[in-house]
Amino acid sequence: MGELIVIRHGQTEWSLSGRHAGRTDVPLTAAGEASARALAPRLAERRPVAVFSSPLSRALRTAELAGLTGVMPDPDLLEWDYGAYEGLTAEQIQQSCPEWDLWRDGVVGGEQLQQVAARTDAALDRIRPLLAGGDVAVVAHGHLARILTVRWLGLPPSAAGLLGHPHPGTLATLSTEDGRPVLAAWNVP
Repeated sequence: MGELIVIRHGQTEWSLSGRHAGRTDVPLTAAGEASARALAPRLAERRPVAVFSSPLSRALRTAELAGLTGVMPDPDLLEWDYGAYEGLTAEQIQQSCPEWDLWRDGVVGGEQLQQVAARTDAALDRIRPLLAGGDVAVVAHGHLARILTVRWLGLPPSAAGLLGHPHPGTLATLSTEDGRPVLAAWNVP
């Protein structure tokens, strides 16, 4: 059975400044493009049988620079719709909601955590059968990657808050061990 390789898109100006970039199509920085290119040798060794990506340009460009081909854009891999919090940093949100926690409180006017989890579950339902043929790669976003990972592990979506934020331009490997889903690697440059 193959492994699921989850790649976070490269750095953008918004990821650099900590701004929530859900549906805003922010381009990669030069450093983001460099980190995406740096993934190419590692991914060339894996030769995924399928590649899925968020349809946003930062994810698609990361896939391209990392040497992934046959990329299938998948709207279920879009980042969380942050609604009124789009473009804001956690510090800015906490100015009006001092105890705010994304994983507990969610967002105003956007998607709720369970909705994002339902999208990742749908993506995983399509991906799991493909793993019988080899590795599958997914290029997505920070919060979505965390939710996808905990759903792979069979945990509730709020458990995503227990994972460290994946750095831009890094990958995680989701696998199985003794028939159970496991997190084999996290934040690998």
